[in-house]
Amino acid sequence: MISPAARDALATWLAGQKALHGASANTIDAYARDVGDFLHFMTEHHGGAQGLGAIARISTADMRGWMAHIRAQDVGARSLARKLSAVKSFYRWLSAREGFEATAVLSTRAPKFQRKLPRPLSADAAREVIGTLEAQSLTPWIAARDQAVVTLLYGCGLRISEALGLTGGDLPLGTALRIIGKGGKERLVPVIEPARAAVDAYARLCPFDITPDGPLFLGARGGALNPRLIQKVMEQTRAQLGLPATATPHAMRHSFATHLLNAGGDLRAIQELLGHASLSTTQAYTAVDTARLMEVYARTHPQARDQNNG
Repeated sequence: MISPAARDALATWLAGQKALHGASANTIDAYARDVGDFLHFMTEHHGGAQGLGAIARISTADMRGWMAHIRAQDVGARSLARKLSAVKSFYRWLSAREGFEATAVLSTRAPKFQRKLPRPLSADAAREVIGTLEAQSLTPWIAARDQAVVTLLYGCGLRISEALGLTGGDLPLGTALRIIGKGGKERLVPVIEPARAAVDAYARLCPFDITPDGPLFLGARGGALNPRLIQKVMEQTRAQLGLPATATPHAMRHSFATHLLNAGGDLRAIQELLGHASLSTTQAYTAVDTARLMEVYARTHPQARDQNNG
């Protein structure tokens, strides 16, 4: 059991993350779990509930002990780095509020890990996926539904949670959609004609009433569509087309970003369309090869233009 003071401090910090920084419910849950587990470990490690004074005196040896404890649970480097980041964020806030030095915590180095870059599909493969999806179900309205969802992922760059978060009130789709993304951030996303047509076709065929306040995409029994079903139909489609395991629903969103950039789209505009808080996230999403970067550089950098003209 962590001390009441530590529990109250954690609750206050979490409330601030939600109210001031717009952290999503999933992020808040992860923070609560990661920091809560850390405080529980320190309670066991020191043999008693850790009040604010005690958790302010966390040492480098304590941090090593916690990280060794996490590694012993077969937790990967990426997950450990995420947990450490949450603990550091909490301690940064707590040390400022309580007026103590949190050097032992804040100077702890995260383990190195190989960041996995997303692998978008080629433009031809993305089109083949959308064209082949409808063959995965013998029920016409379900085939149309799956095709509509994946068309939104590729045509509008939506996350699968955002596509499945649309309601009947969004019908009929116009030229733009107002999307509430991660952290409650709102953005306006253009809707291309093929996406509008795919959603309209599904809505016409759907045997259930699509209510303004209910989900737009429904399951076979009329409830909200489970995202796992879209993942499954993508698995079937990629197997049929001989595509790699990286051809997932999320890869369609990656492909949207990459293909826009390759067609000359502005990176910051794509960042807005995707709803990324950081431009570096968008850069990781977009598979731009060196030749493409050099071509853009040569065309746009003033000094490069002068050399080419000379």
